Amino acid sequence: MLGKYLIIFFISMVPLIELRGALPVAVAMGDDVSVALSFVICIVGNMIPVPFIFFFARKVLEWGADKKYIGKFFSFCLEKGHKGGDKLKKKAGKGLFWALLLFVGIPLPGTGAWTGTLAASILDMDFKRSVIAVVAGVLLAGVIMVVLSFFVEGGIKAVI
Repeated sequence: MLGKYLIIFFISMVPLIELRGALPVAVAMGDDVSVALSFVICIVGNMIPVPFIFFFARKVLEWGADKKYIGKFFSFCLEKGHKGGDKLKKKAGKGLFWALLLFVGIPLPGTGAWTGTLAASILDMDFKRSVIAVVAGVLLAGVIMVVLSFFVEGGIKAVI
């Protein structure tokens, strides 16, 4: 039982997959795991990397952008963060907090806590406000994913 929760926890920490991938896995595990406990575990797992991303990711990416073997990937990550940050800034104006919350909260590929936190760091947002926006966005994404997972699971069971 603990092993299944650890799997869910570690899946929720993986960039691009995050909570959006971990919660459907938890729902698919069925009665072996509690969805409510999985929800909490996924949120914690998804949020653990956030302070590290905010304070160190931009510095590491900037350092590695001109390196021979890792430069392309690091440049790609920086560009993705800049693009995400610029989009948020243009659309949001003074509502940057809400834009970040919705950016993280709408469960689409590349819009999770990792990208949102990197964008907040690149935009030099306040750490406390950006973490609150990211946490709220992760909660929103979690609710959406649990609801969608149950609909999909119910649909599959109805077909079978």
